[in-house]
Order: sequence, then C-alpha cells, then structure tokens
Amino acid sequence: MRILEMVFGVCKNYKATYVLIDTYSTTNFYYALIISQLCRCLGVSYIPILHGGNLPVRLKKNPLLSKLIFKNSYNNSTPSLYLETEFNNQGYETVYIPNPMQLESYKFKKRSHISLKLLWVRAFDEIYNPNMAIEVVSELKKRGITAYLSMVGPDKDGSFADCKELAIKLGVENKIEFTGYLSKEKWVQKAANYDIFINTTTVDNIPVSVLEAMTLGLPVISTNVGGIPYLIKDKFNGFLVENNNVDEMVASVLDLTKMNSSDINILIDNARVTAENCDEGKVLKKWQEILK
Repeated sequence: MRILEMVFGVCKNYKATYVLIDTYSTTNFYYALIISQLCRCLGVSYIPILHGGNLPVRLKKNPLLSKLIFKNSYNNSTPSLYLETEFNNQGYETVYIPNPMQLESYKFKKRSHISLKLLWVRAFDEIYNPNMAIEVVSELKKRGITAYLSMVGPDKDGSFADCKELAIKLGVENKIEFTGYLSKEKWVQKAANYDIFINTTTVDNIPVSVLEAMTLGLPVISTNVGGIPYLIKDKFNGFLVENNNVDEMVASVLDLTKMNSSDINILIDNARVTAENCDEGKVLKKWQEILK
C-alpha cells in the first residue's frame, strides 16, 4: 500500500520540479529504487535524502541498483556527515544538510548535578539494542547503585515484550518504566525530569532523538557506531562507548554523576552548540542553495 501511494503521488504530481525521496537501507531502499526510476521515466528531477545508517553496506551489497538511484539523481542529500563521507568516497556526489529543528521548541535546562535517572528514546527494534539499556540498570544494581530508566518508543519487531521479560529476569522491573509511543511534545516534557540520555544502537546515522536530547541539555552517552562519532566527540559534547559494551556505559554514567557543575554545564553547552547547526533557518538556506 505504501509503495502504491508513493507511485500515485509521483504520477499525480508529474509536473513537479523535484521529487524528494527519503531513503533508508532496508525495505525502503527498494521503494527509493522504484520511485527514482519512475521519476526518470517521467523526466522529473529527484533528490534522495539519505537517512539509513546502513546505507554504506547497501552500496557494496547492491552496487548496480545503487548506481541506478544515486548516479542519476539531480543531487544526493544527507543529514549525516558520516553518510556524506561514505557516499562521496564511493563516487556519489552528496551534500550535507542537517535535519531541521525548531530550537525554540526545546527548553534548554542547566544542570548543577546529575542524578541516576536515565532516559532512552527509540523504537524497540533489535538494531537499536534496547536490551543494553536494561542491562546497564542491572549492572548498576549489582554494584549496589540504584538507577531509574524510562524507555520511550513504539514496538517495531517484538523487542518491547523481550525487554519487559529481560527486566523481570534481571530483577529490575520496578526500576524501569515502559511508556510505549509518546508524541515528541510529551517525551520532551518528560525529559526535564531526567538527567542522562542513553543511546544503545548497533547501527545508526544521525538520530534525531539524540540531537533533541543535546538541545534539551541532557548529557548523552552513546555507542560509537555509524554516524554517531561525527556528531559526538567523547567527553566534549557527550560520551562514546564501544558497541554493546555495558561496562563502558555504566562507567560513563558514573563518571557523569561525579562531575562538578561547571564541567557538566560546559559539556551540555557544547552539545547545544552542536545541535544549533540544525536550526531550521540555517537548514532552509542550504536547501535554497540546492533548489535555487
């Protein structure tokens, strides 16, 4: 149904100057393939907007299909410095344009100290490794340290139920809140009551939820995968840990709680400055340069 609607949308608007195609690395890659080739048949310029953190793998796995999409586009755009680098290295001219954010919608909060109230915001999907967040709380408990975790997001592949079972198995079910899906407005409001944002993904690009946390003044601890190191510099505007390394994430959580207020606010101020590059006014100017 989705691909039929996309095809209908392009055919209905065949006089458009450009078609923008959100492009990911899994099933949606084939949606992008179909829509891009339809645009070619109709003589409409198209711009893939590269989101999928695993797209570099797709370039190597499907070189001919990738060439059909990305070599024939008017331009390739991505909100990720990581994907810009990877695509340019593969010979696909790509321009970096961040995802736009209305910064005034995010109330920045200064923090004089960091409590062990952790926030995780993502879809419950194996590639985002939600189990790791639960294991962090469990490991802290083993060390005699009580932490509280709120996990916000919809179920995507059955991981939601698996996480609940794991929390019970590890004996931390009373320390973890599972909210399910929350609107952006609701989780942003909720974030004011938390002090650490953890990102446990195994594959990633430039997750909007991480940028939003940085905008809110929430210190971010993330796995060092995909495009994350292009966004976060360790101990400058956040913390990076190795993929699926629970002990490293626990150590970073504890390091944050020991920081003095001055160092905490330097960290979150640096993160806010990073996020300000995504201000919608700046992003609009970049799009105007492409679309002329």
